[in-house]
Amino acid sequence: MALITKIREKSGIAVTVIAISLILFMVGGDLMGPNSMLGGGNDQTVGEIAGKEINIKDFQSRVDGFRQNYEAQSGRSLNENELASLRDQAWNQFVVDIAYKKEFEDLGLTVTDQELVDMVQGNHISPSILQAFSDPTTGKFDKNAVVNYLKNLKTLPVEQQKSWENFEKSLREERTRAKYENMLKLSTYIPKAQAEKEYVAQNSKATLRYLYVPYFSVVDTTIKVTDKQLEDYLGAHRTEYKGTDTRSIEYVTFPVQPAKDDSAALYTEIKELARGLATAQNDSAFASMNSDIPLPINMSLGTMSDQLKEAVKTFVPGGVYGPYREGNTYYIYKYGGTRVDTVASARASHILIRAENQSDSAKAAARTKAEGILAQIRAGANFEALAATTSADPQSAQRGGDLNYFQNNGQMVKPFEEAVFSATAPGLIPRLVESQFGFHIIKVTDPKSNTLYRIAAIGKTIAPSQATRDEAYRKADEFANTVKTKTEFDEAVKKNKALVVANANRIPESATNINAIQNGRDIVRWAFKDDSDINEVSPVFETEEQYIVAVLVGKSDAKDVKVADFRDELTTKVRNQIKAEQITAKLKGATGDLPAIAAKYGAGALVENATDISLATGFLTSAGFDPIALGKAFGLKPGQKSGVFTGENGVFIMELVSKTEAPKVADYTQYKTQLTQSLESRMSYLVNEAIRENAKIEDRRAKFF
Repeated sequence: MALITKIREKSGIAVTVIAISLILFMVGGDLMGPNSMLGGGNDQTVGEIAGKEINIKDFQSRVDGFRQNYEAQSGRSLNENELASLRDQAWNQFVVDIAYKKEFEDLGLTVTDQELVDMVQGNHISPSILQAFSDPTTGKFDKNAVVNYLKNLKTLPVEQQKSWENFEKSLREERTRAKYENMLKLSTYIPKAQAEKEYVAQNSKATLRYLYVPYFSVVDTTIKVTDKQLEDYLGAHRTEYKGTDTRSIEYVTFPVQPAKDDSAALYTEIKELARGLATAQNDSAFASMNSDIPLPINMSLGTMSDQLKEAVKTFVPGGVYGPYREGNTYYIYKYGGTRVDTVASARASHILIRAENQSDSAKAAARTKAEGILAQIRAGANFEALAATTSADPQSAQRGGDLNYFQNNGQMVKPFEEAVFSATAPGLIPRLVESQFGFHIIKVTDPKSNTLYRIAAIGKTIAPSQATRDEAYRKADEFANTVKTKTEFDEAVKKNKALVVANANRIPESATNINAIQNGRDIVRWAFKDDSDINEVSPVFETEEQYIVAVLVGKSDAKDVKVADFRDELTTKVRNQIKAEQITAKLKGATGDLPAIAAKYGAGALVENATDISLATGFLTSAGFDPIALGKAFGLKPGQKSGVFTGENGVFIMELVSKTEAPKVADYTQYKTQLTQSLESRMSYLVNEAIRENAKIEDRRAKFF
């Protein structure tokens, strides 16, 4: 019986895994399709898919089913963010049931009972079955466990039988979707001419000399852009600016911060806990029962806070230390000594330079760029600054390349891991490290250490008292009652130096968060109410940490795109057009070589060289990758100079110094394969976009949740 229960639990998890996989298949673009505005409050339709209306009762019933399954598996209630995720899952299941199934039926795609048996207990076991019925210790799949479970299925409660029925339904859907996707992938065709064109683009090499005047060389404030120019530009490029229903607000917050008395009370409590921790026979159990934050008993330097990393150097086994304050949390620690861990930790930063594709020329270009950056750092350039401006890893680039601590257990790709954990001292690794992601320039911040520290830790967070909350609300309510318009809002903020106005622009109707504000649905609903007018001030909204008063400052309509909806983007485009006209007028008619023309133009004109670059991956030093400029250059004859033209980021005159044509080859299979794989990798996205567009989906859930 224990085995059956265990298998049942796993099957429930597998249902969730399959459901998530179906959602991931569909996620390609914006999951929340355009929202239409409901006229009356009695409309019980949460949306429409391929002409079929989805009733709120049907939708909620499916959400409740997902919720019951999730809570049964997790053993706890959902929080608001998890519930919002389940609503997305339920909605997208309706998309599968209606829009996708219509496509499947039109093509005659089915999964027979025989196929299902084969997937569950035959020769082609579904990955979901493999996961659900594998031994958690060994990872080995046991087909007999599946057979025994099915034999006993009729003896199980009805709810468990229903769970298995839903599981098999998910297996059918998973296999049908796989057939559909594979069929479309097999329909991909790249003609020889396209493969040949790609080969030439990658392997024809050129040396260029060019004059480049970037847009930023002309000061923005010298260019005046009128509303008429913006209207004209939007009219000529309307297809590029898709309308959406959004709202923009300004708001002020009244934080619920613990008062001095709240902090003092907690400080007294944690000192009592320190005495208890010192004498506890089972210090780890005592710490676990009394901590507001789950903390591990064994820590490496990589898992410690910066404050604890410094403090632990002075700890003596058996001693209790603290309290240490980090933000609104006090920590106390009982130190139990160290031991050697089987896994080491280290901290490093990197700069990643990717190759645009896997061709030899692209890799060579990436290596050359990486070597140049490495040389700059070795000569004294700032690693963090170069990481921020040149690294292709956007997350670490924001932190100056910092990857924080990681372990040598496969968290990083093997070449990177080997390089970092081979270092015995902090500092720059004096060579490039190549991985499947590109070329890495690595600085080791903290060399490897496999020391594990035994620390029983208690963390207690300062919670504001009710009196503190009441005082914050009083201030917010007083503010909201004295301002009714945007003008009054602005005047009140000027008088109160403690208030700071924040902006949240183009909020979609489905948004749950507003900037850093969690669970902001009430604010979003207010902003989208039919009777909420521009410049109107909201009532007080409450979150866990603050009270908020907002003012509605902008609306956009999916069916009526206006300049105001894209003013910043349009202004940049029009301003650059005007700059291009001014630069072009100044350059036209200029004679002589490029340095002479640049000298006549004056400040802002750059003359640069690009050696041995290709049309596919050419990178211009200051202009970056500019396909317009490259196309113009490769269309010239050696020694020929182009006229003045506008590129992506500035104005150019290109000169082709020399060109080496790609040698003729008989077989373009390699390039045909590259293009085919690139198209196949986007197949799910393209199919999803096409099906959703054809289904004319209207998602009105934001009116209800």
